[in-house]
Amino acid sequence: MPDGHRFPMDKYELLPQQLMLEGTVEEHQFFSPGFLTDEIILLTHSKDYLDKLKNLTLSKKEIRSIGFPVRSDLIHRGRCIAQGTIDCAKYAIDNSVSLNIAGGTHHAYSDRGEGFCIFNDFAIASNYLLHERLLEKILIIDLDVHQGNGTAAIFQNEPRVFTLSFHGKNNYPLRKEQSDLDVALEDHCKDDTYLQAMDHHIPQIIKQEKPDLIFYLSGVDILAVDKLGRLSLSIEGAKERDRLVFQWAKDFKVPIAVSMGGGYAPNIATIIEAHANTFRMATEIFGY
Repeated sequence: MPDGHRFPMDKYELLPQQLMLEGTVEEHQFFSPGFLTDEIILLTHSKDYLDKLKNLTLSKKEIRSIGFPVRSDLIHRGRCIAQGTIDCAKYAIDNSVSLNIAGGTHHAYSDRGEGFCIFNDFAIASNYLLHERLLEKILIIDLDVHQGNGTAAIFQNEPRVFTLSFHGKNNYPLRKEQSDLDVALEDHCKDDTYLQAMDHHIPQIIKQEKPDLIFYLSGVDILAVDKLGRLSLSIEGAKERDRLVFQWAKDFKVPIAVSMGGGYAPNIATIIEAHANTFRMATEIFGY
């Protein structure tokens, strides 16, 4: 199913611990997000939806669409995630690359939550950066196994944001939205097919769009062992995927901000290893 909650929440603590233990990052490189204001949320989400969240007055149908009981602490968590992606983007603009331990809540629409996503962090961050005139063009590269349907819908009439989604053709959501470019992959797609499709599309899109920033959703639910993914990439294939995206961002001199997205392997160690590879590749390519 969708991203963000159907795997052990321990990953958010275990991943930074692993990265520091192995020396990929040091403690001083981590940052904590500030407070996401209503004004920034309302650049993306409707006032009616935000009011329902704040007052805990969502209907049963709306709650069922989100997929879990909506509580104040989870709404606060969603605010932190989205503000973390804004901060992440600012760090990337200054330092070429930055990564959010959480995020990738790409199923949330402007007027509703869906698929375990309350706020859409890439959409909130993109609209904030455009509103503040910090950037003129943004490319969203969504390589989670599920289509970023909320993101596609939010930006369907926004030429300043190009949405690119690689996803399982037969996976959630059943009804897909139209991204600027959708690459729908058949079940059991393996490393070579996936990486060749990336090489065919992504460098050309970067050349064509000339973005000021790339948002990269690096879900690891593309793995063959994933319970919900339906694709068949190896952990090395997912690592190569990350390497390619970072290398293209560096080659084209485009800052890149990353959110983790989904991962539902039966073994939490596999999820941590796959997510840690994203950080390792960022460190290797950019030399931090």
